[in-house]
Amino acid sequence: MNTRYVGVDIGKKKCNVAMMDQQGLIADEFTFTNNHQGIEWFSSKLSMDDRVVMESTGSVWTNLYNHLDSKHIPVILANPLKTKAIAWARIKSDEIDARILAHLLRSDLIAESYVPPQELREIRALIRHRLSIVKIRTMVKNKVHALIDKNGIETELSLFSKKGMEWLKSLRMESSLDRLMLDNYLEHLDSLQHQIKTVDQEILGKASQDEDVKLLLSLTGVSIYTALLLKSEIGDIKRFPNYKKLVSWSGLAPSMHQSGSVEYHGSITKQGSKMIRWIMVESARVAVNHDERLNAFYERIKQRRGDQKAIVATASKMLKIIWTMLSKRETYESRNEKSYERKLNSID
Repeated sequence: MNTRYVGVDIGKKKCNVAMMDQQGLIADEFTFTNNHQGIEWFSSKLSMDDRVVMESTGSVWTNLYNHLDSKHIPVILANPLKTKAIAWARIKSDEIDARILAHLLRSDLIAESYVPPQELREIRALIRHRLSIVKIRTMVKNKVHALIDKNGIETELSLFSKKGMEWLKSLRMESSLDRLMLDNYLEHLDSLQHQIKTVDQEILGKASQDEDVKLLLSLTGVSIYTALLLKSEIGDIKRFPNYKKLVSWSGLAPSMHQSGSVEYHGSITKQGSKMIRWIMVESARVAVNHDERLNAFYERIKQRRGDQKAIVATASKMLKIIWTMLSKRETYESRNEKSYERKLNSID
């Protein structure tokens, strides 16, 4: 077997490649454009004996990874932070280029990032697509609020309820330009709401086919959207041998340093999945208002360390519960049966 170790430094428009042989010598170096034609050309130069490594930078790696994966060419996605640390320790360089990636791959020193199966990657993309639409909707709503405030208009109506929207559409304004802007914002909101409904239907369809999602729905504070997000980000729970690994991967574990025999715990590391940290904190906010067990835990921490730290601690505790539920294939023991049944009915 004549294995080559192929490092790919991915850019938005072009990619740099270094091919290294088994003796550590550079066999070839070249660039290709990061588009369909360029990726197809690059893959034609590879065989299934070759091993490829690239960094998980943004989302520009996705098309190349998917293409090589479909061709059954071994490809590794490198964790940027850990790979940089290893590169500095081994070869005194923190500039990760194609040559260094190939060298680290040949030496079996790549810190690999988890890449979920294609089906989960698609669900992850769907979830993040919905989040992006919701962010745009929030931005447009803020513009409407600003326009109403600018004109000194007050109302007790919830602006974006059915009655509130009717009121906004019929509102008379002194400035014709402001009225035009308001009409445009409202049309944009209608369009965004339609897009969210379409995406939600797709999410319901995915959720109804997933047994992990059905288990997760039993946990207080976890909606259908949250459950599918958790599944798409976590993937196979077996890759975490214990709950501490899951909490650490999410970035919700407290940082720690040691001086002699004394351990000091600080704020959370915030290294890992930003999506998991965000959704778990959001879920914890809901859970502490509807779950006696989690509320008691939250209140106990809050008295000593304040609201924000208590919420983060609750989010971490919920993640421990999630690990147990998925590992043991059990629903949440303190679940609200009526609420759980309602969630399940909504995806059937």
